Amino acid sequence: MCMAYTFFHMNTKATPESILQQITQIQRMDRGTVSILRQGPQGPYYNHQCYEDGRNVSRYVPADQVPDLKAAIEDFRRFQQLVEEYVQLVVERTRAGRQAGLKKKTSTAQLLLAQDQEIQQLMVRFETGEPNGKAVQQLEMLLRTAIFKPANAVVGFLLQAAADRVDAAYQSQPGQQRKGRESLRVGCLFGSFPLERDYYYHPGKKEGHYPADAALGLEGGNTPALARLVCLEGADEASYQKAEDHLRETGGILMSSRQIQRLVQPVGAAAQKWQEREALKPLPDSKPMPILYLSADATGFPMRREELEGRPGKQPDGSAKTRSAYLGCVFTQHKRDEKGHPVRDYQSTTYVSSMGPLEDFGPTLRQEAIRRGLGEAKKTVLLIDGAAGLENMGHLNLRDAIQIVDFWHGADHAGQVVEALLGNKEHPEYKARRRRWVRRLLGNGVENLIKEARQESIGKPQAQSVEDELGYFVHNVERMQYRTFRREGFFIGSGVIEAGCKTVIGSRCKQSGMFWGEPGAENVLALRCIHASRRLDQFWKERLNTHAARNDCLKLAA
Repeated sequence: MCMAYTFFHMNTKATPESILQQITQIQRMDRGTVSILRQGPQGPYYNHQCYEDGRNVSRYVPADQVPDLKAAIEDFRRFQQLVEEYVQLVVERTRAGRQAGLKKKTSTAQLLLAQDQEIQQLMVRFETGEPNGKAVQQLEMLLRTAIFKPANAVVGFLLQAAADRVDAAYQSQPGQQRKGRESLRVGCLFGSFPLERDYYYHPGKKEGHYPADAALGLEGGNTPALARLVCLEGADEASYQKAEDHLRETGGILMSSRQIQRLVQPVGAAAQKWQEREALKPLPDSKPMPILYLSADATGFPMRREELEGRPGKQPDGSAKTRSAYLGCVFTQHKRDEKGHPVRDYQSTTYVSSMGPLEDFGPTLRQEAIRRGLGEAKKTVLLIDGAAGLENMGHLNLRDAIQIVDFWHGADHAGQVVEALLGNKEHPEYKARRRRWVRRLLGNGVENLIKEARQESIGKPQAQSVEDELGYFVHNVERMQYRTFRREGFFIGSGVIEAGCKTVIGSRCKQSGMFWGEPGAENVLALRCIHASRRLDQFWKERLNTHAARNDCLKLAA
């Protein structure tokens, strides 16, 4: 009979829990010793001696049972050894806990005393000085510093204790080797502090792992609260430099623009993947709605030269200065106003973005629509600018959606048709005829307008240019039945996505002197979309779950 036991890696720190696990693997035991009584014609005779009921007992043991008996005796010896180890570890943990409690009380008292003394000094200085605005400003800034010092020390003390608990309980993965303790300077909302934690290395995978960093949710040496705030500022401010200034002025947080960028980029990459995640079902807060709207558009911004190599553009030499990012939005409508105009539901708009091709962006927008309740909506409307690419995206990803070309794009193209008919915009009839085109578009008159424009241009030099401008309307006749759409209570304008392109993309990526790389822009835009969609809590909770899962821990509560 052969029994196999699982032993922990030699570099793994033993814990009471790991000792108990080894004890439960022992399935047989016996006391005493086995010795040879004498030699016989068929081999030795064996004797089993043990102490029972206050006296020594000897038993004859057949030779074929000796190996099992010796193994059982060895298991009993191993059991006794493990019990001793278990007792010692529990004693050490008990004493350490008692000592930590004492230190905590002492440290807390010292911190509060130091804070009280510093605040008393500030109060005396202010009361004895001249009362003016400058003195008040200095008082508040110094008070913040005085309060932050003990707060920083408390956070450091608590996280060090937490890291010690994590390291004590951590069970290394196969192939991981513990390399000892390493120190990290951790930033928090109140300052920074040193953190000692265990380091493990996997030679086969050539990767390291800090269990405490994963369990505590540290991001690049920053606490979760600080990382979230810095990423919010880095993505939402007009530049990383402004984010640096804002953090320093509002929170006394000293972090350079380069450090902010280095933190934003990896978190932003995770945010982009989070945007693209598969939607298995609608979000818990989604409810059946009468109309679900989707809209998409693209807008360009300056890119670095290496990002534009080989890309065609609108420059005289055919090169490009910009690249486009796609932005999509989803919102809902439940009612109309007293005049019958549609009303967008308050805070119902969510956004997704991508620097990738349109064929990849379409599925991302569809997944967002599923999360918002696409399958439960009575009607789905796709608002676009009339471009063939967005039209095809709708056919591929939203087959049942009613497509509507933005009315204001139609009005602009109507002006181009009138200009082609008259020769230029300076013609005295241009404005009046354009207004008539716009009114007739609202009355489902697009087909008659096409016929009339063709009839008017027959045999004239501008006939071909008129036909070229009419192509937009010919292609979008079904999507430009605006009177019908308005009777249905639909929006006929894409103002939501137009505004989104300005606020989500333009206000961050089109600042003077900015030239972006593709990953840098995409990662920042992903964070801006999540913030604009009011989903920061959901994103950061899932990110903390991801960190914790690296230790094979149970995920945080949903």
